[in-house]
Amino acid sequence: MQSSVGARAFQNARLQKRAKKQADALLPAAIKAYREGRQAEAQALCQQILQDLPSHFGALHLLGVSERDSGRFDEAVLVLTRAIESDPRSAEAQSDLGLALFRLGRYEEARARYERAIALRPNFPAALTHLGNTLMNLFRFEEAISAHDRAIALKPDYGEAHANRGMALMFTSRNGEAAESFDRALSLQPRLLTALFGKGVASMYLRDFDAALAALNTALAINPNAAAVIAQRGRVYQELGRFTEAEAEFDAALALEPLLDAALCGKATVTLANGNLALAISVINKVLAQNPNSEIAWTLLGVCSAMQGDIATAIEHYDRALAIRPNHEDAITKKIFALDFMPDIGVEHLQEVRRYWWEAIGSRLERRSLGKRDLDPDRRLVVGYVSSDFRDHSAALAFLPILQHHDRTKFEILAYSCSPMKDAKTELCRSLVDRWVDASLWSDDRLADQIQADTVDILVDLSGHSAGHRLTMFARKPAPIQVSAVGSVTGTGLPVMDYLLADPVVIPATVRHLFAERIYDLPSLITIEPPPPIPPSPLPMLRNGHVTFGAFNRIDKLSEPTLRLWSKLMAATPGSMIVVKNHSMGDALLRDGLIARFVAHGIAADRVICAGKTTRLEHLAMFAEIDISLDPFPQNGGISTWESLQMGVPVVAKLGSGPAARAGGAILKAIGLDEWVADDDEGYLATALNFCSRPDELAALRAALPAIVLNSAAGNSALYTAHVEKAYRTFWHDHCARAQRR
Repeated sequence: MQSSVGARAFQNARLQKRAKKQADALLPAAIKAYREGRQAEAQALCQQILQDLPSHFGALHLLGVSERDSGRFDEAVLVLTRAIESDPRSAEAQSDLGLALFRLGRYEEARARYERAIALRPNFPAALTHLGNTLMNLFRFEEAISAHDRAIALKPDYGEAHANRGMALMFTSRNGEAAESFDRALSLQPRLLTALFGKGVASMYLRDFDAALAALNTALAINPNAAAVIAQRGRVYQELGRFTEAEAEFDAALALEPLLDAALCGKATVTLANGNLALAISVINKVLAQNPNSEIAWTLLGVCSAMQGDIATAIEHYDRALAIRPNHEDAITKKIFALDFMPDIGVEHLQEVRRYWWEAIGSRLERRSLGKRDLDPDRRLVVGYVSSDFRDHSAALAFLPILQHHDRTKFEILAYSCSPMKDAKTELCRSLVDRWVDASLWSDDRLADQIQADTVDILVDLSGHSAGHRLTMFARKPAPIQVSAVGSVTGTGLPVMDYLLADPVVIPATVRHLFAERIYDLPSLITIEPPPPIPPSPLPMLRNGHVTFGAFNRIDKLSEPTLRLWSKLMAATPGSMIVVKNHSMGDALLRDGLIARFVAHGIAADRVICAGKTTRLEHLAMFAEIDISLDPFPQNGGISTWESLQMGVPVVAKLGSGPAARAGGAILKAIGLDEWVADDDEGYLATALNFCSRPDELAALRAALPAIVLNSAAGNSALYTAHVEKAYRTFWHDHCARAQRR
């Protein structure tokens, strides 16, 4: 018996020795096959070794790495785990297992493996930069940057670590530093795709679109099938307003990788721009099904909800995006904008979210050092206007009258245009200023440099937190006096924004302490250019036998409380009709959804008329069919309110809490129509019903309104501009006095 056992032991030893000898011959061949990209051959050789030696570390390690590089990450994790069981002190195996887990999105497990690898070998640059990438995906950005810095300290010529550091820096909005990291990586490895891709992204964020396209085109010359790079080039085209090219790039990327997040999000964005809401929602849901942590997809879904008037859900989606990435600027800005549409939101909360933008974004940007100025309080002042809306946009209707009536002997007027979209209105704006600067493709720093070079005394933001704003540039404070006005008069939250032009009704004295800016009162928060010559129209209800209400506002302003009250008004006025006009009415989903909301409140579908996009002349002519306009709430009309009044159609409004909820009432009060402004729903309803029952008085007001508007300081462009210029001169006098006291 003992002899038999001994014989078997001897035989096993002989077989083991033979297997090891065979493994010693096969493993180098497997390594050679792996290095030459013959993965199937490398894996077969490793499997051959493992048949006789199941715990052979070298074969397990190489097989796991080869499986991972072949995209079979689950198999790689299983094999590399066996390798570590065979040799728990292998830092390389720990790191390779970390990378396989990373590819599966199991970031916490990957982090633990990288940390173990670094504990085993503290001077392990690859594990450190991989750890940095993992921490970035765990949204621990500062720790990620630190890990990359440690890798670079150990290996200063490590191009991939410099590129990875750049990626982490972008997530903290330090795009300038990120670009420097990518440049350093490319100086070490000119064909490094990660660095070229990152350079393209960072340059886009810095609005250096030429550099972005150059980097991405170089990357695609190296690898024409890099779907992520193609999608990023689509994003650049999208930023440039070249939507057809952008969509083609997203489609090309999706043909290569049908589930690529970046391409799907880009496709959804372009689809929204093209007015196809239903398709956009479908694409976004596809992204979220595979990646619930896509802050971009959640933000886009929020936009879709807002477009349908579901502001509460939109804000939930924006908050979901911010829970994933707290400094996601697009979600912060869109939340700020959406909250003005949300019922029952107090001024304190509205300003609090603006301060959040400052703390997360603006406060992290370096302030400019300004040179000495001529402090003559009465000299000709240089005023610069910054906007992305020097084009056919509603905001242009409010600032064009100011540009037209400025006293050019006392003010030199500059315009910094920040949109690549141009039209006839752009050329009109250009003709009305002393100097025109096309800054649409400029970074914030380049724009700030130009503003300083132009020695602008008063820099005016015309956008607030609306689309296309350049508040990150204003955060740098390139001018001694900065003012927010006209485009979105709700406050910016920037301590470096010195003034906000508003009026006493829009921002009552009781809440002014909540604003970052000092409030200066004008006759009205905005004015509007005079309408083109359109013949006056008689009161429609006299010939129709019923009242026709009008709401020429964007659909997201039509909140549920608004529709509920309007439906109550229509129920109380038998036979009444309502005309809802907005370009979005061309989208069947939005149009049908709006009509369904009225029907749900008991109003027959045939009493709701929806009108889509028209020319401005046609738009104004449609007021001939309206008896009374209805101001939505809490986000009131602005330009639409002025247009209605100019065409002789009075507006029923009510005063809410925030500036956007008081704009309509403020405009009415500014021209003396106080009796059309209510304090609550009951007053709103009573006001409308009261005037519906007084057609003769309504007809007389219709005839008189255009002149009332034209003769008011709020509605007369020349008078209004004089008040704006008085504000600028006051600001400059105060600045000179403060500077001389220092």
